[in-house]
Amino acid sequence: MPKINGNEIKPGNVLDHDGGLWAAIKVEHVKPGKGGAFAQVELKNLRTGTKLNERFRSADKVEKVRLEQKDQQFLYENDGMLVFMDTETFEQIELPSDLLGDRRPFLQDGMQIVVEFYDDEALNASLPAKVVCQIVETEPVVKGQTAANSFKPAILDNGVKVMVPPFISQDEAIVVNTETMEYSERA
Repeated sequence: MPKINGNEIKPGNVLDHDGGLWAAIKVEHVKPGKGGAFAQVELKNLRTGTKLNERFRSADKVEKVRLEQKDQQFLYENDGMLVFMDTETFEQIELPSDLLGDRRPFLQDGMQIVVEFYDDEALNASLPAKVVCQIVETEPVVKGQTAANSFKPAILDNGVKVMVPPFISQDEAIVVNTETMEYSERA
């Protein structure tokens, strides 16, 4: 595995640190008036989910880990575990449903997602950036209310509440950004 200097750490890097795999979430470069510069890094353990704040000087060497990304198809949920299948080898893996956090409702049957592996251990899963959802409930469209930059609440078919523009009506399909969990566009 390649070693990088402490000042080369970027958000999203996965590091082998203190005997665990850690993802860099926030990186802030600090140059105090006295002493050498350092990188203040917020790390998240990929196995346990615990967080850690660590300082890395430019002379510190850390191992950068490269995770293998594979496309997986979501099959079903069983006892709090999500079951995915590799579309090439048809092997099935299970991941805890809390791994997706707030974005879990956007996971739909048969959806293709990217699962990150370290050796043969599945560590992380990421949904597509945009998902099509159906609006189940929202206020009716009122003519002439399009001039102001206003939004109205809507409930999607997966139970998630989002704010939509006033011209969107009930039973309409919209595209939702899974990162921000906000309305993106009409489907």
